[in-house]
Amino acid sequence: MTTPLIVVADNLQITNPVIAKALEKEDPKPIVEIVKMCVEKGAQAIDINSGPLTKTPEKMAFLVDVVQDVTDLPILLDTSNPKALEAGLTQCRNKTIINGFSLEPEKLKYILPLAKKYNTQIIGYLLYPNSHVPSDETGRMNVALQLFEEFQKMDMAPDQLIIDPIIAPVLWENGNQQDMGIISLIRNLPDLLGFEVATIAGISNLTSGKGPKPKKKILEASFTGMLAGAGLHMALMNMLHHMTLDTIRACNALSSEMIFAWDAV
Repeated sequence: MTTPLIVVADNLQITNPVIAKALEKEDPKPIVEIVKMCVEKGAQAIDINSGPLTKTPEKMAFLVDVVQDVTDLPILLDTSNPKALEAGLTQCRNKTIINGFSLEPEKLKYILPLAKKYNTQIIGYLLYPNSHVPSDETGRMNVALQLFEEFQKMDMAPDQLIIDPIIAPVLWENGNQQDMGIISLIRNLPDLLGFEVATIAGISNLTSGKGPKPKKKILEASFTGMLAGAGLHMALMNMLHHMTLDTIRACNALSSEMIFAWDAV
């Protein structure tokens, strides 16, 4: 039986000028409005993408406090700066997930140990040490094995690891073939690693770049349905993409152990 797909809102991003300005002035109102919108539309977790916060790592604590004042949903702390990450971790009352680490030496040295220190789950990206994306399923499987090996060195529980296979933009030369490989990878990861590893995918990666918006929405919703069928656990997505949300609700209703009801769709 496929597990219900959890929706993680990715709307709280420093690349949004509204968020950037609110963070600069430490004005909670615009942030509160976005978080409330995400919750109302059915988000089950909130990703705080603060960027590196190189000069002001302490502002991650401000973001965490604002989000926690609105909701008790789990929070994903999404930054490459370990100082900002720790500033957020020290403030978190909600369940917290670190987003995330990879085989990049700096992340192994400074990010992964924070999951051990604060006893949190952590997302592992299937990237080479040079940050490049593997070009096929075999490459991603090899990286998954190496990533798990590094994770095990920290003596953490397997259920603290969440794998992000890194969705390829379809406009890449072999983007669609890579993404079909990700479907297979998600199905095969439990056998590969020897336990029921959780997975997450950044849905918006699929349609990065130019393209007609209506077709982008169809493509995103269709691929999300395929990911749900493969057993993906968490979808990191824009809560304003209604077609994708409708697809997730339909997939969860179909795969539920409960008696089917149209109200669930």
